Amino acid sequence: MIRINLLGQARPRAARRPVDTGAALPLVFVGAGAALGVLALFLLYLSWQKQLNEENTRIKQLQAQKADLIQIKQQVDTFEAQKKILTQRVQTIEQLQRDRTGAQELLDEIASTVSRTENLWLITMTRKGNNLTMEGASSSVNSVANFITALKRSGYFQKVEIKETKQDEKNTGIQTFVFQMSAEISPPQIAPVAPRPQQPKSVGSPVTTAAPAKKG
Repeated sequence: MIRINLLGQARPRAARRPVDTGAALPLVFVGAGAALGVLALFLLYLSWQKQLNEENTRIKQLQAQKADLIQIKQQVDTFEAQKKILTQRVQTIEQLQRDRTGAQELLDEIASTVSRTENLWLITMTRKGNNLTMEGASSSVNSVANFITALKRSGYFQKVEIKETKQDEKNTGIQTFVFQMSAEISPPQIAPVAPRPQQPKSVGSPVTTAAPAKKG
């Protein structure tokens, strides 16, 4: 629709209302603060996530080390058990070796001591380690006492003790005494032979030559 201005004057334009920016500033600040807060929280989240990943990685490494240490400990325990078994075997072998080498000497010493004691004989003899238990019989108590004295003087036995001495009631025809004694085997230690000192080599006496006589 066409409008015609009959007055011939320009029509005044309507004035624009001024915009109130004072009310919008708080909203801008609030939005900026919210954006900064979100950004700070996001950065904090990233930092925590990084630390969490590092801690998880460290936990996995520690768990792997723990598994390795457990395996090593099991191996060490196995070695210790094997070492203990081997040590016991070695000790048993050494003890058997000592018993085997000392058995003949022990029998010879006992036989020699019994043969030097009149009217005395042994019935049983039991050895447990270094402890020796003997049971025997004699025609008199003095023979038992002489046997104990001979054992002590031999230097092969210590702590010779009589446990029981009584008359044999089963043998009524001949007076017989039965006895039981114990002794600790302690063979004398053979001192090592010291090496003989070397004789110094004899040095011949120096030959003295007479000085020529001076002419008169």
